[in-house]
Amino acid sequence: MGSVASVLAHSAEGVSGSVAVVDDIDLLRAQHYDLLATLLGRAPDVALLDVLRTLEGGEGALGRHLSDLSRAAATTSANAVEREFFALFVGVGRGELLPYASYYLTGFLNERPLARVREDLSHLGIERGEAMSEPEDHLAILFEVMAGLASGRFEAEPGMQARFFARHIEPWATRFFADLEQAKAGRFYRTVGELGRTFIEIETEAFSMEG
Repeated sequence: MGSVASVLAHSAEGVSGSVAVVDDIDLLRAQHYDLLATLLGRAPDVALLDVLRTLEGGEGALGRHLSDLSRAAATTSANAVEREFFALFVGVGRGELLPYASYYLTGFLNERPLARVREDLSHLGIERGEAMSEPEDHLAILFEVMAGLASGRFEAEPGMQARFFARHIEPWATRFFADLEQAKAGRFYRTVGELGRTFIEIETEAFSMEG
């Protein structure tokens, strides 16, 4: 698997409307989605590990998990985490985990959940990049979409964030991250699992309060 993040393009023919003002909370949410998308899309290289080592946690569960991620980055190397990423997500034949909506929701790849993702991406005017080899229901890609919606990079009608999350992420992402926390090949990525699970739990609660 190559990098799967940052491979989507937003078409000018997407949903039209006025550009929304993005508040600080949504920008912070977008940063979390972007971070998780990057870490699930490729093994962090030396430069990214250097950035992760400078992360400062704050109060609350997310802050603690960011601190844990920073410490994990400080105690690994690019070579070690690349081997870990390969064992977890690539493997010889397949990795320990399969971060696809279709797999978690049906037990098989390239099933109806993938078609539903493609339907919503088409509605949003979001297109596959030529370099993208992974199916669009890969969790890194779904998180990239959420980051784009939260930050205003992708234009959409009101309520699309909540609908996209409820349809494509909420039903399975918490289970995936819980599996990642317990993965046999996981060391550095266990902290990613903790961060991701907690973040999805917070997002789920926040969206339920909006409904």
